[in-house]
Amino acid sequence: MNRNIRPSENSPVRVKITSNQEISPGVHLISYRRNADFIPGQVVRISMNEEDPPRIYSVCSGNHEPEIRILFNIKDGGLLTPRLSGVVPGDTIWDSRPYGGFTDQGGPAWWIATGTGIAPFFSMFSSGISDGKRLIHGVRHLNQFYFEDELEWAMGKNYIRCCSAEHSCDTFPGRVTDFLLQESEFPPGIKYYLCGKALMVVEVRDLLIAKGVPFENILAEIYF
Repeated sequence: MNRNIRPSENSPVRVKITSNQEISPGVHLISYRRNADFIPGQVVRISMNEEDPPRIYSVCSGNHEPEIRILFNIKDGGLLTPRLSGVVPGDTIWDSRPYGGFTDQGGPAWWIATGTGIAPFFSMFSSGISDGKRLIHGVRHLNQFYFEDELEWAMGKNYIRCCSAEHSCDTFPGRVTDFLLQESEFPPGIKYYLCGKALMVVEVRDLLIAKGVPFENILAEIYF
């Protein structure tokens, strides 16, 4: 995560929840009225009240929309997500202004995500940033391909689903790394964006470098 911002420069404010959808078992998409402009790919700091330590989440909505959406999965024993999953319209949480540098730099790119790491890419997609992009999304179960209808309709063959625990006729049977290992062409002059847990990011980064992708063309956002 890009954390190059001082708390005093981005103090949290109270925002009102407008929606809370459980879009997959244990995975929620909450919405609230936004209070600042943002660049697709940026993050916000969220907490249930002003005193609690905040957690960082990627914005999951388009930059023209009146609300900010946050995608998250409930973490057993977590300090925030079990409580955040229970909010209803009218409840309030605390939110920072969006910030961060995991943003589109123009031109063709590969977006590589696992799980809820698809959030910043869906924000880019929803903001009209998808031309020349290839999205590779890896999950364990078929019901974890969030937003697949919109992505498949708009991106077609440039939207690749990798599923490691279940199979269907239109998914790659395995992990993201398995898919990348069987690929033969990795354009060296484009950007590769990685978003997911640290182990995935490290594995994919090393794989891309071994395939000839320059280190400086790889941008990463780690989910904890």
